[in-house]
Amino acid sequence: MAAAEVNGTGLPRRAARGIRRRRVLLGMVLALLLPVAIEVLVSALNYRNFAMIMLFQLAVATAVAAVGGLWPAVVAAVLGSFLLNYFWADPVGSLTIDDPATFFTLVIFLAVACSVGLAVGLATRRAQEAAHSGAEAEALSELALRILRSDGSLESFLDKVRINLGMEAVTLVLTGGPQESSAGWTVLASSGQQPPVTHAAADHAAVVDPNYTLLLRGGPLSEQHHRMLAAFGAYVVAVRERQQLVKSRQDNLRLAEGNKMRTSILRAVSHDLRTPLAGIKLAVSSLRQEDVTFDPDDERELLATIEDYADRLDHLVDNLLDMSRLTADAVNPLLRGLGWHQILTEALRGVPAGRVRTELEANLPFVEADAGMLERVVANLVENAAKYAPESDIVLTARTGAGIAVGGRPASELRVTDHGRGVAPAEVLDLFRPFQRLDDAASSPDGRSGIGLGLAVAKGFTEAMGGTLMAEVTPGGGLTMVVTLPLWTGERP
Repeated sequence: MAAAEVNGTGLPRRAARGIRRRRVLLGMVLALLLPVAIEVLVSALNYRNFAMIMLFQLAVATAVAAVGGLWPAVVAAVLGSFLLNYFWADPVGSLTIDDPATFFTLVIFLAVACSVGLAVGLATRRAQEAAHSGAEAEALSELALRILRSDGSLESFLDKVRINLGMEAVTLVLTGGPQESSAGWTVLASSGQQPPVTHAAADHAAVVDPNYTLLLRGGPLSEQHHRMLAAFGAYVVAVRERQQLVKSRQDNLRLAEGNKMRTSILRAVSHDLRTPLAGIKLAVSSLRQEDVTFDPDDERELLATIEDYADRLDHLVDNLLDMSRLTADAVNPLLRGLGWHQILTEALRGVPAGRVRTELEANLPFVEADAGMLERVVANLVENAAKYAPESDIVLTARTGAGIAVGGRPASELRVTDHGRGVAPAEVLDLFRPFQRLDDAASSPDGRSGIGLGLAVAKGFTEAMGGTLMAEVTPGGGLTMVVTLPLWTGERP
């Protein structure tokens, strides 16, 4: 349904005209009834003071003017004069007047009543105009505040413009520019049903800036609405420029993040990736020496070193690729129902046997997750715990129940607990920053290096699946990682 026209007070113009007509009609009804009611009342009370009765009729004319304006007040004054003449001027019961003084008194009464009606009507009109101006100023002030507090949405702003101007539809077009259409402009935003997209389809076209034009369809615009339209146009340009500034800022942030990522990757390649490569090369070069014979134990140790460094290199490259996908928003999880126990075998493959103790409750509900991502999350958390708590057991527990939720949905949590040296509470959030290593050290207590992406990747994958990853200080010392994922609401696979 088309939007109703709106006047300066914020009321639909049709409704405002209807209200004015009803006020005039009510004034006419009062103008016909109140003077007669005054005469009936004073006759019933046998009140004979002609001067006071004349003042009563003057008060009636004033009240009618306040309700219906000038013409109802004139009707009340004329009717009151005739009633005073008929009932109180000699000879009583006729419209003739014997006494010239009485005649002049009634003439003066009529003139005063009409003048008072005119004055009251003008005052009422001025009050309405003042209310319109106040409403206009309030609307413009509200729009200014809306710009300062808004998220930069042109559509929501045009909705406000359309409602305040009483238009059926509004379109903002960009005249010229690199994306100019065949019609000579580009549509930036619209409000209302079937908004105009050409000048021919619009009832009004307002050039608010050399580059922007507002096309409007709806009823006529008053001078007051033209003033408001000029202000709206300035605000629209401000909103558009704010959008461009926000986009520019976002682009700059992405460029800064990309530069930081490239710098960190170069640093990782120059140190952390070269270390396992150097270890592999040294072991292979030793095995290839023809003048040296290694006993079987030494040969197995060199081959184990090559395998260990190759696995470490593969893990580092995987984390780099995963972090690159997360930074580019290229992660698309395939969510399905999974039990925590279903991914533990693959997730714990790279952890020495005996380091992890699994204490999962039986019959836990399934969570909504991507199997591959959840494996990587758990693997990274467990490997991080094994790296920085080499003398501690790693305990896996899971639970669900009241108070465990994520995004307003019931959830289940997996806790990876160690009793290593832990971190200070103030440093917990820094653990999930890319390329951040504990105490900014180049290696863990067991001498194994890393590029500080394991926890960042785990957090990114968890959030991509709609969950959360948090770190808590373990009572008694150590660190506990808590993975929380929403419960699966479909059928179990």
